[in-house]
Amino acid sequence: MQIYKSIWRDEGMVPNTLAIGYVLLTYVGGWALLLLQAWWSVPLGILAVAHGMVIAAYLLHDCGHNALCRKVEHNTWLGRWMNVITGSNYGTYEDMRYKHMRHHVDNCEPVAFDYRAWLLQRPRLHKAVRALEWCYIPAVELLMHGMLIAAPFIYESKRAQRGRVIRVTLVRFSLFALVLWFAPWAALGYALAYCLFLTFLRFMDSFQHNYEIFYTLDTPDQKPPYKGNREYEETNTYSNLLSERWPWVNLLALNFSYHNAHHTKPNMAWYRLPAFHQQIYSGNCPQQLGVWGQLKSFHQHRVERVLAEEYGTVDVRESVRDGQAVGVNALSFLTAF
Repeated sequence: MQIYKSIWRDEGMVPNTLAIGYVLLTYVGGWALLLLQAWWSVPLGILAVAHGMVIAAYLLHDCGHNALCRKVEHNTWLGRWMNVITGSNYGTYEDMRYKHMRHHVDNCEPVAFDYRAWLLQRPRLHKAVRALEWCYIPAVELLMHGMLIAAPFIYESKRAQRGRVIRVTLVRFSLFALVLWFAPWAALGYALAYCLFLTFLRFMDSFQHNYEIFYTLDTPDQKPPYKGNREYEETNTYSNLLSERWPWVNLLALNFSYHNAHHTKPNMAWYRLPAFHQQIYSGNCPQQLGVWGQLKSFHQHRVERVLAEEYGTVDVRESVRDGQAVGVNALSFLTAF
């Protein structure tokens, strides 16, 4: 027990054990429910698998900040396994961590792939993506996750990952094909769970910043204009609490919604963020967004958001309050390009 306790930072043994246990319970248990293929088990399995992947993604995020374990190698090990559960391990944990650290240090959204220009050059595909987004299918996020597979064959900087991505793709696609053959309803349930998972992450990402997008991820020598500017970081970061009255509701996103507190101390673990948020804002966070305005904006502008590059031009608080915030797609920390 003492050895196990020494793995975690601070008082993290109990909350991290519970979070990891929850991921395993919901993901493995959700798959078991899906494989039953009963009318009642498939919907429950979809929700369980989807939320298990959500919590796995946010644990991965904390591992990237070395916020969970005392040693970097333990954070890396745990982050890699959470990456497998999220279905994003076509890309490496290390690449995801690098991109996210650039986000924090550069105070911008550093990316390498301009999917908007790419879609505009392909009108039929663009039209199909807009139609899918209207149907609440996260086509842009699926495109970006597909690029995790294609990236080593497009970007010279990722060429060394070709063998790895081929192996991962063969394993994951083969397992999915087996499920599709023997339990088609389970395969369909997993596909729906994955879409729910991507949609939840996208909702949390869409309004948390008013940063500019720079296509400089592969050119770190180019210094963004607000790099290291703490005042800019704070005033262009937003806390999108799922509930202020019932703080436990924010555990649905593993407290990722306390985003200003996270940017103030990026290496602070998820279970300490609510108290830190209260400490620095005393219940009056000027950067806090209303959840209903976010939901309204997220719904109304789901098609417009396909090509939107709102960051850097609009006050998110006002536009969310009026239900006019468009938000931005494809900024997930799971897609590192």
